[in-house]
Amino acid sequence: MVASSQTSWPLSWISRWHRAFVFQRRTRVLAELLAAQIPQGASVLDVGCGDGSMASRIAELRPDISVQGVEFLVRPQCEIECRSFDGSTLPYPDASFDVCLFVDVLHHTEDPAILLREAVRVSRRFVLLKDHVDENILDDFTLRFMDWVGNRPHGVVLTYNYKSREEWAGYFSACGLREESWNSDVPLYPWPFRFAVGRGLHFIALLRKARSGVAHGPAGEGRGV
Repeated sequence: MVASSQTSWPLSWISRWHRAFVFQRRTRVLAELLAAQIPQGASVLDVGCGDGSMASRIAELRPDISVQGVEFLVRPQCEIECRSFDGSTLPYPDASFDVCLFVDVLHHTEDPAILLREAVRVSRRFVLLKDHVDENILDDFTLRFMDWVGNRPHGVVLTYNYKSREEWAGYFSACGLREESWNSDVPLYPWPFRFAVGRGLHFIALLRKARSGVAHGPAGEGRGV
């Protein structure tokens, strides 16, 4: 979810550098990995879709699916059909889509459970999630640096709300989701950068709605959960 603003040097230079050397590869790699997880003929809602470039690329790879997005501030030149929302309540009835997709969105929220529960509500089957894992101080420092470089020039709200593997599992369970798959081999960066800012910090998880529905209790004990 992005607040657009004009930026000046050095933020404008950082933005151009990031787009040239990181953004395009990231979009290609993630689109391929995410597209492979989406069921045949599915309808997909991309929550926090940004400029729609990721969803548009996924749709190119998977012409059998339909994709639309929601965003806090809709960009005039978004590449997919996009509706605005308030950042917490999705503007759709229950079970409107087969899959709800989050790509590096939930760590920008104060409480990931709010949007996860909304995704469970409007999804018929799955939630597909790309985000980060933060297990120690080095992970946290690296993720904060990456987040700042990639998002600060665009005015994205940076909450740095990263979770550990165990904490993510707690959120999934509390929101009525169970893991179908978890992939932490996400090669977003070329060598030698992969060693510094890759190393298992990224994951893609396909989550299925539990038959019992959404749990309404807390996501568990511990850091920020």
